[in-house]
Amino acid sequence: MPHQKLDYAAKIRECGCRLTPQRELILDAVCEGGGHTTVDEIFARVRARSKAVNLATVYRTLDFLCDMGLVVCAEIDGHRVFEIASARPHHHLVCQACGRVERLDHEMFQTLFNQIERQRGFKVEMKHLVLFGLCQDCRNRED
Repeated sequence: MPHQKLDYAAKIRECGCRLTPQRELILDAVCEGGGHTTVDEIFARVRARSKAVNLATVYRTLDFLCDMGLVVCAEIDGHRVFEIASARPHHHLVCQACGRVERLDHEMFQTLFNQIERQRGFKVEMKHLVLFGLCQDCRNRED
């Protein structure tokens, strides 16, 4: 979901912060990734627009945007990847053989999260879950 559809500036201001030019550049760079994008890819997009932003600023800003719930982070194939947070949480299946990534709706997990809360009194706050395994195609090739 492109970040322009939501008023992220207002959300940032609600927390007493401001949408700095650097934060906006980095938010744009994450959005341009169209999904999972690495820090190096984000940094390259930012540097194409502004040489004044360094890698440390990108890391700090990504941490800030994740803390704000505007960007989500996952570890896929040994790399941290980022994407714009959608209005509804979602999760992924990642094939460890071919690298295919499949998106799953949150509703599939909500029943499990509700059950955990009922049975254990633990409220799951998971907004982005990544499960690793083998896709059907790779499993069929192993047989």
